[in-house]
Amino acid sequence: MSILVTGATGTIGSLIVQGLANAGAEVKALVRQSGKRAFPAGVTEVVADMTDVPSMRAALSSVRTLFLLNAVTPDEVTQALITLNLAREAGIERVVYLSVIHADRYTNVPHFTGKHTVERMIEGLDIPATILRPAYFMQNEFMVQQAIQDYGVYPMPIGSAGVSMIDTRDIADIAVAELLRRDNAPGALERVTLELVGPNVLTGASAAQVWSAALGREITYGGDDVAAFEAQMASFGPSWMAYDMRLMMAGIQMHGMQGTEGAVERLQAILGRPLRSYEDFVREAVGEA
Repeated sequence: MSILVTGATGTIGSLIVQGLANAGAEVKALVRQSGKRAFPAGVTEVVADMTDVPSMRAALSSVRTLFLLNAVTPDEVTQALITLNLAREAGIERVVYLSVIHADRYTNVPHFTGKHTVERMIEGLDIPATILRPAYFMQNEFMVQQAIQDYGVYPMPIGSAGVSMIDTRDIADIAVAELLRRDNAPGALERVTLELVGPNVLTGASAAQVWSAALGREITYGGDDVAAFEAQMASFGPSWMAYDMRLMMAGIQMHGMQGTEGAVERLQAILGRPLRSYEDFVREAVGEA
């Protein structure tokens, strides 16, 4: 029996596939198109589409453990609910689901509420699962790094309420640990929810200071204008996604994005090491530019 990883060609999914392969697990990587990415030796590529029931039934056969990651798409909820229903149909009792922190609080943000709907299914049907709730990804900063370096402005409108950004490599390592814990268990384990946060609480101003220190010159915060952020996002992506991201940024400004007390310590106990800091991430990004 094997571990099926959805989203296997993406940033987090590919890291999870590699981590599981390094641990000697039997891994199946779900892809929509064959040959899109080279996988580690021993990883089996499985071609399927989450909206195509026959292909997903086939993909989930002979699978013991499922990692479920859905990209932000208009039919994200449909994909997730179909996949979970088919997993139950196949008798899979080991699931790790990648949700988002505060999915129940950002009620007007489409992809947050979508993930909360999936969480409600997991809870309502008592599916044995680990729900991973990550905060804002540090790697999102790659989208604006060039602008930071060229114009001396940190443009992400994250406000001043405080965001505990997390490195995607830490997300992947925690996911691998949970997948292996469930896969190696003699039976289904109780449901667990983990808030995935980094060790630093950042504001727009303090993030700009970190970039200033790494670049050796002043970087200023671009401010809280979410309308301008939406317009910029819409210039290179679909308008529905740009608006979704605008609503998320407005929510970050209002609510912040931080874990509950003890979240960092709990994650570091799982990892057996410290979480990666935002300062280290920025220094690494600048050094590789």
